[in-house]
Amino acid sequence: MSKVLVHIHSDLEFKNKVTLGLMVALAAEKSGHEVTIFLAADGVHILNCKSAGEIVGQGTGDLYEHLENLKNSNVTTFVSGMSAKARGYDETLLNGYKAEFAMPDKLVEESIKSDSVLCY
Repeated sequence: MSKVLVHIHSDLEFKNKVTLGLMVALAAEKSGHEVTIFLAADGVHILNCKSAGEIVGQGTGDLYEHLENLKNSNVTTFVSGMSAKARGYDETLLNGYKAEFAMPDKLVEESIKSDSVLCY
């Protein structure tokens, strides 16, 4: 199977983009692909969604439900440490997720290793 990188950098204001990005990542993982998510810029806000119904896309699902499914998946998640810090987050943002902070060079490395890079 293929290696897929899903890079989400959109703000929660763009509900369809952020929910679609996670929906696609989870679908790819379910299909047997090796999936990595990299959250950067305003995309780091995604992990701060705390309840169902808070962010719901049109036909792209509920962000909270996608995040709960992400916790139970084999998807590797990287979060821009610089973006998180600039937006007032600390290590507690990662609580409950199989995620770690990373620098821009990790995004470059993962994009080069991937067969497909999808950006939202």
